[in-house]
Amino acid sequence: MEFREQIWPIKDRLYRLALRLVNDRAEAEDVVQEVMIKLWRQGQDLHLVQNLEAWCFRLTRNLALDKLKGGYQKRRVALPESLRESPSAQRPDQQLEWQDTYEHIQQIISGLPEQHRLVVHLRDIEGLSYQEIADALDMSMPQVKTNLFRARQVLRESLLKRSAHGC
Repeated sequence: MEFREQIWPIKDRLYRLALRLVNDRAEAEDVVQEVMIKLWRQGQDLHLVQNLEAWCFRLTRNLALDKLKGGYQKRRVALPESLRESPSAQRPDQQLEWQDTYEHIQQIISGLPEQHRLVVHLRDIEGLSYQEIADALDMSMPQVKTNLFRARQVLRESLLKRSAHGC
């Protein structure tokens, strides 16, 4: 009874959290499905959890981060598709300029060394904390900060050079 009354109504919120963390619809659906299966198997023990909703969010977060840890070394890091559209551009020329900038940033990130690429993606796109990045990539905190600084420096220099040339 608790499953249908307390867990089923928050499944969409769990999905949004998972999607925000893994940035992939299929993986987010997998995360939520795994959470639902774990909760279903708990059955009668669910009443023992003091704050069931918070516990569901924590479980979703942990499973999503586990997906990130396992998958980031295997797949290409890319900017989310949601960034393709300019949030403020209304005119076609503004939209085209934003698209061009998006593609340029994508190119710069793809050209970074792997550790820089992973760190900048996890921090600036996924929004993970320095500690979460260190844990996910098995790096020390100073390594995370150094890699992020260097990646941002390359991005900044490339964008400034592009802007100076009027591209």
